[in-house]
Amino acid sequence: MGESRTELIAWVNDLTQLGISKIEQCGTGAVHCQIVDSIYRDVPLSKVKFNAKHEYEYVSNFKILQGAFDKHKIENSIPVERLQRCKFQDNLEFLQWMKKYWDQYYPGGTYDAVARRKGADIGAKPAAGTASTRSATSSTSNLKKTPSVPSVATSTNRLAAAAAASKRPAATSRAPAGMASSPSQWEAEKQELEQEYNRMVQDLTQQVLELKVTVEQVEKEREFYFGKLREIEVYVQQLLDNGSTAPPMSILQEIQGIMYKTEDGFEVPEGAEYEEETY
Repeated sequence: MGESRTELIAWVNDLTQLGISKIEQCGTGAVHCQIVDSIYRDVPLSKVKFNAKHEYEYVSNFKILQGAFDKHKIENSIPVERLQRCKFQDNLEFLQWMKKYWDQYYPGGTYDAVARRKGADIGAKPAAGTASTRSATSSTSNLKKTPSVPSVATSTNRLAAAAAASKRPAATSRAPAGMASSPSQWEAEKQELEQEYNRMVQDLTQQVLELKVTVEQVEKEREFYFGKLREIEVYVQQLLDNGSTAPPMSILQEIQGIMYKTEDGFEVPEGAEYEEETY
């Protein structure tokens, strides 16, 4: 059984110094980025929006988290669509998995979370008197990794969120908290998200086209070989109906001719020859 809500919140705050008060606050993806960074020390936290307030900002954070998962071959899918709704149960289960993974792979030693993210915060402050660094040793608990889900599913989640973000109005006179105060910087981030959305649309469209071509090729091969079997069936039936006394060799040669017949798209590879079997 995984850790309780209270235990997980205490662990997250001790490790990250973010001062979260609810499990639902992990739905922005920022907390998970910092947890993975505490293990590998290579997550680009400067790009993580710790004070994220909008869905498209959550998507940006989870994109960074997915990149870290892919880089370190972490074989667990990230349920972005469910996590970014900031519901308690979904975020509790994923955070329990993150804690188990951290217990197994945390290298130990001191991790200065505040310095790693250059002072960025989610708004709430840690309790007074809490040190800005922590020291921990890795646990010996074992983790059974969950098989990964095809990347198309995760891409679809990010695509839906990015699509919603692209429809949002341009920046108003006052940028939301945690975002760039300059309208030009705000517009640049919006354009970057729109470009990412367009790239994902193109990637998924290309995948659909490739799958369509594959299906058509398989169907063509199926019809080709079925046609051969049908020709053999008809030929044998004709011999039986006519009471044919044709020599066995000529019958075999006729069947072999049907089997080795080719058509467009099913050419015999250059240099390859069929060997006549001996009966």
